[in-house]
Amino acid sequence: MNESQERRRNVAKAIFADEIGLQFGIYGEFRLWSAYQPIFAPQGRTLRAVAVEGLIEPRRVAEPVAPSIFFGSVPASDRLFVETMCRMLHLGNYRNIGLEGLTLFFNYNPMINDHLGRALAEIRLMTRHLGDFELEPGLLVCEITEQAADDHVLASLLREMRRDGIRIAIDDFGTGHSTEARINLLAPDIVKIDGAWFGALCRHAAAERFFRPLVGMLQERGAKVLVEGIENAQHLRVALESGADLLQGFHLARPALAGTIFKEEPLSVDALLDAGNKVVPLHQQR
Repeated sequence: MNESQERRRNVAKAIFADEIGLQFGIYGEFRLWSAYQPIFAPQGRTLRAVAVEGLIEPRRVAEPVAPSIFFGSVPASDRLFVETMCRMLHLGNYRNIGLEGLTLFFNYNPMINDHLGRALAEIRLMTRHLGDFELEPGLLVCEITEQAADDHVLASLLREMRRDGIRIAIDDFGTGHSTEARINLLAPDIVKIDGAWFGALCRHAAAERFFRPLVGMLQERGAKVLVEGIENAQHLRVALESGADLLQGFHLARPALAGTIFKEEPLSVDALLDAGNKVVPLHQQR
């Protein structure tokens, strides 16, 4: 067994806890920390946090490193190990969010594990150990970064997760791989609109007229629509007028490291629409 294979078998051995119980991972010279970005649901003229997305903040000698740089430096032979460790960190640190009942979105790239049997075994192993993290499957949403994955592989993975009670989100809708036919085939519970695509759309004067029918089409197929990349008041206005179910972005709340205290008070839509590019803070550090 080579070194990479050994590490993949021992992900748990690469995860440690600090003095207050927050888990972090070690990969080479990097320390990996969980961060969570809130996801909001519109309720009248307020936005209420109903979920968080697990994200990774890599650090090298205590200095933050851009996630794209870190993940770009991971060789193909180690990607499964690193992705598994990131997922375990998000699950393990979920109890440190401080608010009960928030849904946890986590990413899963089916292209990393190229063997369907092993991918299914990995999912089954994760669901068997959810009790160790004080998590119910119904609180989890798996974001499938579908890219160009085979439809048969995706359908098999989604069927396995749904059998265990995990909901499914298709990520990055608008980037080309998520077609209407594929949405019909996979029947996701949630469709995430790609933030960069949405931001480009919002630069057009007719953004609302184009976006509203798209959201309606996805909802008619049984999916909730999550708009990510909301970075200013104009983005928020377009998303709200479209009837989107869930909202995420820096204009609403930035990702915060595990252990940050979440405020429970809803956000005011009117204040956010009047704020221009000013970010309304949701968190305060301990």
